[in-house]
Amino acid sequence: MATTTDQERAESQARAQLESIIEMVSALNTQDDGFVQEEARQAIQDDPLSVEVRSGWTVVGAPLEATEYFILLCWGGPAVRIIGTLDREEPADAKLEYQDWGISWTAYPTTSEDDAALLEYARQFYFGS
Repeated sequence: MATTTDQERAESQARAQLESIIEMVSALNTQDDGFVQEEARQAIQDDPLSVEVRSGWTVVGAPLEATEYFILLCWGGPAVRIIGTLDREEPADAKLEYQDWGISWTAYPTTSEDDAALLEYARQFYFGS
C-alpha cells in the first residue's frame, strides 16, 4: 500500500523530469549558431533509458505499423515515462506518467506549455521501422 510520502516522492520525480525536459527543449529552440541546438539534441537523445513502440491490431500477414510509443525516463522507485500515439511514425501527442511501488501509472498534471515541450522532446526520436 502506497503512502502519501510515496505519492509525493513519485510526483517530485515526475516534476524533476519535466523540468529537465523543458530545459533541454528550451535549449533546442535557442536562436544560436547551431552549436547549442546540437548539444541539446544530443542531450535529449542520451536522456531516456529506452524508447519503445507497439502496434495495434493487424490482420495476420499484414505489415505491423507502430501506433503508440513510450519513452522511459527513469525506473525503479519511482519511475517516469512519456506515452503517446503515433501518426505516420511521428508523435501526435505526449503525456507524462509516474509510478512507484504500490502506485499504478498515473498521469502527471501538465499545462499546455508542458505538453508542447513533451511533444517536442518526443519528436527528437525516430519511431519508424
